[in-house]
Amino acid sequence: MLDKGRESWKLLQILERKKAIDELIRKAVAVKDHLVQFPAFHKFQRNGLSVYLESGRGDQLTLPTRKYIQNLLKVNMEKPYGPEWPSEEKVKRQEMVAPEARYIFVKQYSNGFTTECSVNQDAGMERTHAPCNEGCLVGFVHYRFVLEEELPVAYVYELQMEPSAQGKGLGKFLMQLIEQIACKNQMGAVMLTVQKANTQAMAFYTKLRYAISSTSPSRVDPQIGLEKSYEILCKTFDSEAKSKLEDGEW
Repeated sequence: MLDKGRESWKLLQILERKKAIDELIRKAVAVKDHLVQFPAFHKFQRNGLSVYLESGRGDQLTLPTRKYIQNLLKVNMEKPYGPEWPSEEKVKRQEMVAPEARYIFVKQYSNGFTTECSVNQDAGMERTHAPCNEGCLVGFVHYRFVLEEELPVAYVYELQMEPSAQGKGLGKFLMQLIEQIACKNQMGAVMLTVQKANTQAMAFYTKLRYAISSTSPSRVDPQIGLEKSYEILCKTFDSEAKSKLEDGEW
């Protein structure tokens, strides 16, 4: 009887914990605009780049914005993905319009005039003649609040910027914002997936103190890791997340 009582108590604890974690994610997803809580991150003006940020949702993207994201993803990611790109592109197009997808859009000031957003694509130029009344898109972050190893985390699906906006500190600024959002909503970590071929991105995240997660294929099974083209990285914010997502302890 004592053993059964302990088992029931443990089960109750597990269920209560699951309920609490689900509630954390639900509350985070319910926030209409995460950017509002961080006024210091509304603008970025450094190294000759002057931009402002806006929030968005996957199920509320306009057609011009969807096309812009598709174009920029192709420009930036077709080479790192190599032959995997055609199938990966289809997956990304579905992911980007999901209701749970959250966005931070980066827009360049245009002094109130309509500007033309353009993306270099292969040898030619693909243009989106979309009126950018307040500014022209130069990048975005796609992130979500998800469950990873039974822990609530903010998962960065995409961090993409125009070549002209890279190397100016904007990427670091955006990741700092995502980390602030994650902590504010009591997430245990920020996680993301990087293609091994994208050495520039790997170096960028390593510099920001992201570590290869214990959930990454190379950590789960080195042999399987050799066959996979990606690594899963994480930055943890508490001891439990560190033990599960970084150290691989249970």
